[in-house]
Amino acid sequence: MRLYLGIDPTGSKLHLGHSVPLRKLKQFADAGHHVIFLVGSFTAMIGDPSGQDKMREPLTREDVEKNFASYKEQASKILDFDKDVEVVYNHEWLGKLNGEEILKLTSHFTKQQMEQRDMFERREKEGKSINMQEFMYPMYVAYDSVQLDVDCEIGGSDQEFNMLCGRTLQEKYGKREKFILATRLIEGTDGRKMSKTYENCVYLDDEPDDMYGKLMSINDELVEVYAECCTDLEVASGKWVVGSGAEAKKVKSELAREIVRMYHNEEAANAAVENFDKVHKEKGIPEDIPEVKIEKGTLLIDALVSSGICKSKNEAKRNIEQGGVKVDDKAVSSVEAVVEGECVVKVGKRKFIKMSC
Repeated sequence: MRLYLGIDPTGSKLHLGHSVPLRKLKQFADAGHHVIFLVGSFTAMIGDPSGQDKMREPLTREDVEKNFASYKEQASKILDFDKDVEVVYNHEWLGKLNGEEILKLTSHFTKQQMEQRDMFERREKEGKSINMQEFMYPMYVAYDSVQLDVDCEIGGSDQEFNMLCGRTLQEKYGKREKFILATRLIEGTDGRKMSKTYENCVYLDDEPDDMYGKLMSINDELVEVYAECCTDLEVASGKWVVGSGAEAKKVKSELAREIVRMYHNEEAANAAVENFDKVHKEKGIPEDIPEVKIEKGTLLIDALVSSGICKSKNEAKRNIEQGGVKVDDKAVSSVEAVVEGECVVKVGKRKFIKMSC
């Protein structure tokens, strides 16, 4: 069979939610089928309206190329791009459509069909605008199926509408009869759909300690879902249905360790378990925490950003105001606090850094 998975590189990070269709694509490749990884180099500049309550910020071609460079490196943790996968870019055909071809494309769909998407209906009721290019998005991604002439398309269940548009369009253009395979959307660390918008993601390039800690914080009922969708662990035995107490923590730890092993290695997974236990059971500090030099008198909020432990001043400020920053195990409450000497700083539950002046 010919089948494909399309991803719009609208950001620079892949998370475990992305891994579900990526792993399914790998299974087809391993079974000897012709698999295609489609980069939405054109459609990413529009932005998929799925699940959005407002229009996405438009991206430039440069933004898309930069994001995909990171995507490919991360996706390589799952797919072998040198051997199993054909990579294609949809700007190579969508960017060449002329006016007549676009009119033909739009003639196969109606306004009423597009309005069946729940987010459009909701935004209309709320008086929020819907840009015409958002209406065009499903038609453009449907044309990908025509161009590739595939037997199957894989995608998350939130892409069902878009994928069925492709099935319709392949029939209109006299191509193969495409079926779709919609994979489950998994919830993040707070129980909501895993999304960078909610800051609840387990990213494929997370450091081992951070990845393990995030996985230990997921809701108990998600352990079996993660085991089935994100790993090759056997789930038929019911082992991954979490009970309570110490047994629940043990099962969750096994899952977290396995996922860290998959995206790093055995040694990193074992170290993550030890560091987590040291911090949470023994109330200690992990070994080999990073160390940075900070000029004495530097505002702590600036030191958190320059050291890389926080991505921005807003993030650092939010952590301080919410009581999430400790210096030598004492909570910091003021955003005006300064670094006065050598100290160990803890941000949140899992991030440590040693600062010295």
